[in-house]
Amino acid sequence: MTIDGHEPSRIFTIDGHGPSRVLTIAPADAVSRLRERFALEATVAGTLVTVDAPAEQWQDLGRFAKDDLGCLYFNWLSAIDWKEQGFEVVCRVENLESRLALMLRTKLGAGGLHCSTLTSVWKGADWMERECYDMFGVVFDGHPDLRRILLGQDWEGHPLRKDFVEGQYAPYR
Repeated sequence: MTIDGHEPSRIFTIDGHGPSRVLTIAPADAVSRLRERFALEATVAGTLVTVDAPAEQWQDLGRFAKDDLGCLYFNWLSAIDWKEQGFEVVCRVENLESRLALMLRTKLGAGGLHCSTLTSVWKGADWMERECYDMFGVVFDGHPDLRRILLGQDWEGHPLRKDFVEGQYAPYR
């Protein structure tokens, strides 16, 4: 049986939101589909597919990874401060059935701090985007509850940014 031209290994329902499919897909097929849909080149290292996308395509790429590549597991999300080049947001999602891992990366550019949220695609992105906001100051547009998660609400600054001035606060003992 096929669904939308894909051969699923099983069909199930997530939170009562209709049928979802678990796809079996090889990394080379994932690269082809990414190239077809987004005109993006990806690299492959074993079962890890890494793709760099413009920030404008971030949420669409996430939806594609889940719906078309079967990446139902949201593993982690973080950011990198490249100083003058700006911030990069990185996340890893996986198709556990295929043992396919997809590393999604987007550069926000010099002075850029805004990125679309992935919480509408994966609920698991919620706290990780909050942590990224707390530590780096990246604002996830459309996030349902973007506020600090690790530091107090009165904390000033973002401690994992390269421009953060250490020593403003007494060390915790």
